[in-house]
Amino acid sequence: MDDKVKPKVVNIAVLTVSDTRTEADDKSGQTLVDRIKKAGHQVVEKRIVKDEIPLLQTTLKEWIAREDVDVVIATGGTGVTGRDVTPEAFEPLYDKPIPGFGELFRMLSYENIKTSTMQSRATGGVANGTFLFALPGSTGACKDAWDGILVHQLNSNNPPCNLVELMPRLMEK
Repeated sequence: MDDKVKPKVVNIAVLTVSDTRTEADDKSGQTLVDRIKKAGHQVVEKRIVKDEIPLLQTTLKEWIAREDVDVVIATGGTGVTGRDVTPEAFEPLYDKPIPGFGELFRMLSYENIKTSTMQSRATGGVANGTFLFALPGSTGACKDAWDGILVHQLNSNNPPCNLVELMPRLMEK
């Protein structure tokens, strides 16, 4: 008898933060979609939203209120330029930040881009029982974050523990 249980399907919304990207040239968003589907998860929605805090928060609030969205993964807007406002949009919505996500992302990213990783403000947290992750806008960063962190933490069979097993308890008081 096989001890492996089929991993739980996680419902994920993908958000590309950009003033210039379109569906035709959104390589980072598509990279995430492809990897999410390959891992056996469901992409419930994908959107491109301009680098504006009110627009981003409107989308995030809509998604975290939905019962069919377990995780939101965003790409773009995490740098240090004037238009990079993704962390400023995400972090006020967190019930609990997950600082280890950004720390681990930068550690993994260092292997590929060395000290340039210090420019990333990748962030993660929980809002209304929904996991939120904001990644840089490059396809390389999306691959690093998915392949090195998220594919494992969103796999219900990943030992010793994973984010999926915490989902039923996120709204405990």
